[in-house]
Amino acid sequence: MSSQRALSIGLTHPWSNDVSPTCVAPCCAGRRAAPAFILDPHQRRVTMNDTTAPPLPGVLRTPDARFADLPGYAFAPHYASALPGFDGLRVHYLDEGPADAAVTVLCLHGQPTWSYLYRKMLPEFVAAGQRVVAPDFLGFGRSDKPEDEAFYTFTRHRTMLLEFVRSLRLKNVTLVVQDWGGLLGLTLPMEMPDVFKRLVVMNTGLGTGDVPLGKGFTDWRAFSNSKPDMDIAALMRRSVPALSREEADAYAAPFPDVRYKAGVRRFPNLVPDHPDADGAAISREARTWWSTQWSGASFMAVGMQDPVLGPPAMRHLRTLIRGCPAPMEVAEAGHFVQEAGAPIARAALAAFAED
Repeated sequence: MSSQRALSIGLTHPWSNDVSPTCVAPCCAGRRAAPAFILDPHQRRVTMNDTTAPPLPGVLRTPDARFADLPGYAFAPHYASALPGFDGLRVHYLDEGPADAAVTVLCLHGQPTWSYLYRKMLPEFVAAGQRVVAPDFLGFGRSDKPEDEAFYTFTRHRTMLLEFVRSLRLKNVTLVVQDWGGLLGLTLPMEMPDVFKRLVVMNTGLGTGDVPLGKGFTDWRAFSNSKPDMDIAALMRRSVPALSREEADAYAAPFPDVRYKAGVRRFPNLVPDHPDADGAAISREARTWWSTQWSGASFMAVGMQDPVLGPPAMRHLRTLIRGCPAPMEVAEAGHFVQEAGAPIARAALAAFAED
């Protein structure tokens, strides 16, 4: 690996806590590192180079064979490997529907899932003529997986999302969030209010650090910390009994062994639990923004069987989102409400069509 490629990741050390979107290679002299874009002449999509480069040292990349023939997931992979500040780290995303669609739907997953979670919602949005983009967080899905848990911070995940939205030049976006997709995703629109126009929010919250974490979450965090090699397929089968064994195994496909699960292990410990925690201040800013500045359309769906981010948490979140209507209650769904996602997507589309 050349010294310039090693440095252009934008970090003084690859896993330092100082995330900077600036290239520190000598030739750049502090300039923001520009992503290398190519335009696919067939799909008219912006894709970022070089997706064929090997992973950086200390970074794992799940073999493609792990993703072959997953049930309900016949979607082509797309990759961004030149996000400013993350050069050399490959971020996977789905990109379905017309490239020139008037509306883009941005779907953000949580822990321990990946874009597979949206396989039932995505076709509904595409059938409505919309473009759907669903990235995998670093450490998840088909995205690269740094082995060092110290890599994973609230700020770094958030920065990746911001650079992803900017680099793909997304516009007129419907933001679809659940779990960590909401903790992080709900902090994005205030940074680019001209981009985000609609919200679909499911079983999530804001990590403001000034509200006590509930027992359901602290129990989950303790459980997660006790399972460094968490059996993700078994967890999904317990959480969603209707899943087939093949579907549950698909959720575990990105994680062949314990080395690939650093991001999974880290997420529960990134929830801000005090006012000075990483992400707490920006989440409090987002809370104020959603309450006072948000002017887009909102749709809320609640998996009523969720013991952590279920009805009480969502009732509170609804009070923070200006103009949020009464939620769609999905009686039999738990935390992973997207497994009942097709009717939720259709209901959201119908609600937005009325605005």
